[in-house]
Formats: sequence, structure tokens, C-alpha cells
Amino acid sequence: MSKRDYYEVLEISKSASADEIKKAYRKMAIKYHPDKNPGDKEAEEKFKEAAEAYEVLSDDNKKARYDQYGHAGMSGAGGFGGGGFGGGGMNMEDIFSQFGDIFGGGFGGFGGGGGGRQQVKGSNLRIRIKLNLEEMVNGTQKTIKVKKMKMAEGATSKTCPTCGGAGVQMKVMNTMFGQMQTQTTCGTCQGIGKVADKIPAGANAQGLIKDEEEISINIPAGARDGIQLNVRGKGNDAPFGGVPGDLLVIVEEEVDQTIKREGDNLHQELYVSFAEAALGTKKEIPTVGGKVKITVDAGTQSGKILRLAGKGLPSIDSYGKGDMFIHINVWTPQKLNKEQKDFFEKMMSSGEMEAEPSGKEKTFFDKVKDLFN
Repeated sequence: MSKRDYYEVLEISKSASADEIKKAYRKMAIKYHPDKNPGDKEAEEKFKEAAEAYEVLSDDNKKARYDQYGHAGMSGAGGFGGGGFGGGGMNMEDIFSQFGDIFGGGFGGFGGGGGGRQQVKGSNLRIRIKLNLEEMVNGTQKTIKVKKMKMAEGATSKTCPTCGGAGVQMKVMNTMFGQMQTQTTCGTCQGIGKVADKIPAGANAQGLIKDEEEISINIPAGARDGIQLNVRGKGNDAPFGGVPGDLLVIVEEEVDQTIKREGDNLHQELYVSFAEAALGTKKEIPTVGGKVKITVDAGTQSGKILRLAGKGLPSIDSYGKGDMFIHINVWTPQKLNKEQKDFFEKMMSSGEMEAEPSGKEKTFFDKVKDLFN
């Protein structure tokens, strides 16, 4: 069964504002909430589907990728459970832990429990990954080693003796209006309901130890310098069976020595000899999509710019790709042998190789202006 369009799921238009997206999700979440539809598998799937749609459309970077590439652009971009945007891999506790604020005070969590033991989430990790231009254009998969906090082997926990596993403590206060009962987070277990029992050597008080894990990260096509990708569940572990944090991946662009980027457009220089410029030639040049052959017309002047349409980077904000611009430079030889020198002296004396601008040549400023039009 094909995935439904996220805008269709939330019953909104593509021009919907962030506030409209949030309101639409809250409406769907309340309508299909498990507490209102006990045992209804179809309602549960629609609840997950709405959460998945909101997870994408409420994030500017993910929404931009989705608007450009659809569901295909979402694979490996973060999503529930760190495995992309697939409703089948989502669990209800994960949805409530991430979007609990959307429901306000109406629902306390899956199963109707409210104000009790908290589901603790591990802290997030942040790393930087360098990408070259080809990887930014085509997307790639990176496998990296990350040092993170993990539950130590052999670590065990027990019920908190202070709150009895509830995660909260009840306090009774005498006031001028009589006795008032308040509920506060347990100070011993910090709302988890469990405390450490056995802690292996090298682990901290929560049973966590620093370890190294190999993680595969899918980088979508069109990634840009500074974009942050969220890999769910690959951050630090939480103590005593909580939810792991996320791995936040920040993209950095590697400087290319040949090709320079300007937004979605790419630029590179091509040097040709006097003879090649005068007679014309064909040249093979590298691009981010592989080598291509271009034609340098006879009589080409130094400074001419050739445009290769669609050979730039995919646009994040709209469909299509940028262009590649080839800047032609005619190379002036610095050393001539006697035969070459005699030839050029003969041409100069005959007046056959004098500079004779036609008046149609573009100035440097004209060329710059053309690049921005």
C-alpha cells in the first residue's frame, strides 16, 4: 500500500502555516487517540500516520526535502526510531514522548496514565560530517564511529524506595484554607521510578559507561553546508530502560580545489591555448555527475563563460537543479622557441593578428550581470 501524502493526512494545504499544521495534527491526534478508540487498530494506524506527517511538516528542513522529493527524500533522514519515516517502526510511547506538548493536559500518555512515572530520554549527541560536492549532489551513506554512553553490561536497577516506583511523591500542606495535597517529582529517582542496584566497575551512578558504536547515516541528495539531520535513537542511552537520545548530524562542505559553489550553481575555470582558442577544440571537464565533453568554438575570447544547464546542485527550496559555468581563460605562452617567435613576429608585422574588437564583446561587468539574471 502506497504512503499517503502528508498534507492529505493532516487535511491541510501546502501553504499552511506552522500554527495551522500544529492545530491540524492536534485535531487528528485527539480524533484517533488510543484512549478514545480502545482496541481499534485502524484508528491506531491513523494516529501513527498523523504523528509521522507532523514530525516532517513541523521541521523546516524536513518539510523542504519532502516538498522537493516527496516520500523518497525522507529515507534515512531521521524519523521515528532512527530508521526513516515508516509508520510500521513507530511505537506509541515514542510518539507521546516527542509530541506530548501537543495534547496539552487532555491526555497523559498511552493507556491514559497521567502525572506518574516519567519516561526518561537519554541526552542527544552532536557530530559534524564533511561532504564533498559529489556527495552533496547525489546523497551518500556514511558509516562512522561514535563515542556514547551505553548501559553497562551487568547493571541492574530496583524499585525506588522513596516513591515505590510511582516516580512522584505526595505532600500534604496545612494552609489557611485547610490541608492541600500536592504531587511532585520524586527527588530520589528523578521521576524514573527506579534506582541503581548493581553498578559494574567503570560505570557511573546510573549504570552508564562510555563505549563506541558504529553508526550508518543516510545523507539525502541536496544536503547543504549547515543542515542538521536527526538520527533518532542513536544518542546516549537513558538509564534503566529509558528512551535513547538522538544523534544530531551537522553537514559541513569540503572545499573543492577545482569546482567552486555559489548557491545551487557551480563554477570552474578552463585554460586553453592560443591555437585552441583560434581554431576551436573539444575538452573533457569534470563535473559532480562525471566527466562531460564541451566544445570551445573557433575564435573564443578569454573570459567567455559557457553554461551547462542542470549540472549544478539540486535546489532545496524548489524543484530542479542549478547550473555549471565554465570560465574560459586563454593561456599566454611564457616561452617561445625560435620558430614560434618568428611566426608571431611575422603575424604582428603583417597586421593579421592585431586586436580588433567588434564592439559586441561583453565587458567584465556585463558578464557578472548575466550571472545574476
